[in-house]
Amino acid sequence: MNLVGVLEGLLFVMGDEGVTIDDICNTLNVDENKAKSLLTELKKEYDKDNRGLKISYLGNVFKLTTKKEHKEYYQRLVEDKEEILSQAQLEVLAIIAYNEPITRVEIDEIRGISSAYVVKKLLSKDLIKIAGKSNLPGKPNLYRTTKEFLDCFGLASLNDLPDLVLDNNSEEEDLFPKKEISEI
Repeated sequence: MNLVGVLEGLLFVMGDEGVTIDDICNTLNVDENKAKSLLTELKKEYDKDNRGLKISYLGNVFKLTTKKEHKEYYQRLVEDKEEILSQAQLEVLAIIAYNEPITRVEIDEIRGISSAYVVKKLLSKDLIKIAGKSNLPGKPNLYRTTKEFLDCFGLASLNDLPDLVLDNNSEEEDLFPKKEISEI
């Protein structure tokens, strides 16, 4: 088995968490000298001009990172991609903002559809955060909005959110009425 290739996969899989020498030794079942030798061999490969990544030692862990000399291209890509929130993301953000703290299951109940992927995307964009654990069975995560959410929508606080207008006097309205077959 090619341990250099396995090491490369470990670095990729661990992403921002990175791996320590001890992690490498334990996972690959090698001693510290062999782990350092494998890292050196892989680092030499990444140091070549035709590679876009490098191995960095940050915070006592080894990580795959991008090369600084390619920075302008990465910035151009990020600037070209305007960060647009999908309808589902806006919907989940509104549910969280008006009901926080709230569990994902409660979000799903309000939406009527699974929100796991949307919640994950919003967490990665730092628009929501895990705010603790619920006392419900299974101790699900509680979610709430972040300062970045407020900044993104130009709000000083959640008190600046517009009031929800609910007509409590009327019967529940079907927002998605079923069409008759002849209408389709």
